[in-house]
Amino acid sequence: MSVNRYCVRTYKQDRRIFPSPMARLGLGVLGILLISLPFWAGAYWVHVACVCGVAVVTTLGLNLLTGYTGLISLGHAAFMGIGAYTAAVLAIKAGFPFLLALPAAGAMAALAGVVVGIPTLRLKGLYLVITTLAFQFIVEHIIFHWDSVTNADTGLDLPAAALPFITFDSKEKFYYVILVMVVFTAFCAKNLVMSRTGRAFVAIRDRDIAAEIIGIPLARYKLLSFVISAFIAGVAGALYAYLVGHIGPDLYTFEKSIRYVAMIIVGGMASILGSILGACFITLLPVGISEVFGPLASAYPALATRIGAVNVTVYGLVIVLFLLLEPAGLFGIWIRVKRYFTQWPFTY
Repeated sequence: MSVNRYCVRTYKQDRRIFPSPMARLGLGVLGILLISLPFWAGAYWVHVACVCGVAVVTTLGLNLLTGYTGLISLGHAAFMGIGAYTAAVLAIKAGFPFLLALPAAGAMAALAGVVVGIPTLRLKGLYLVITTLAFQFIVEHIIFHWDSVTNADTGLDLPAAALPFITFDSKEKFYYVILVMVVFTAFCAKNLVMSRTGRAFVAIRDRDIAAEIIGIPLARYKLLSFVISAFIAGVAGALYAYLVGHIGPDLYTFEKSIRYVAMIIVGGMASILGSILGACFITLLPVGISEVFGPLASAYPALATRIGAVNVTVYGLVIVLFLLLEPAGLFGIWIRVKRYFTQWPFTY
């Protein structure tokens, strides 16, 4: 067998989403596992899978903005909150069905992205970070104090998501809605980054002055990146609102924004697969910590109050270790493993 059988040899192969038969086979096996998950996993793990799915959708949007365009945002949870409350208010007070509330949530978040994006067109680096951070705190303040709409810290209860012929009144049913949204978002994001728009995003990230010289309108593409990222975050926020059935100010805080940044750092900047890996890893990390420390907390009750501190400490350590030892994230590790087995046994 030729060593270069699965290596990219032509531009046409490079443009393929899944360039090798093994990639397509692996995708098929993964698809079977995901579709059958509610039948062999318990209710708890179905809920965890749903949370992972929402995190994947959110992280894909943030990676388009930060990883591909180079615009750092610490207010991504705010866009999720705008989408969640938009869907909740429309569903409760206006009777909007699920299929209309979801895109409306994304559209409202995208409008907020325009509001944030226009003033930040001339900002970069620390100034951009501070601006998005201020936006995060402004949205938190509005959610907490606009009682007539958001019901303050009491929150809002959403009806179950429904289509004309089915009501998603259980986590097992709603899991498939989230799965479809994950696949659709990942497919659109992958095609976007391989398009002319995606190449413009990367050019702006790498050297914006050079990109402007060759004719790329910086303002248009930066604003477009903000709008797309905010739209995806708004849809993800609405999905999470329907998933839990109740939303409050504590679900879309600054700590959540930091967590999504951690996901793209751990998974890999400017990588669709890295977004998926990072979102799943960071979402499952506290689950793993609870599985380890749960028995210890039962044996030693004094440790029960320390699990939260352990979570924060582990988050920090993971981010620092990835930044120092593996800047490419989990995606970089996956690429090295894949290349090793592609060239094996001729590893030199």
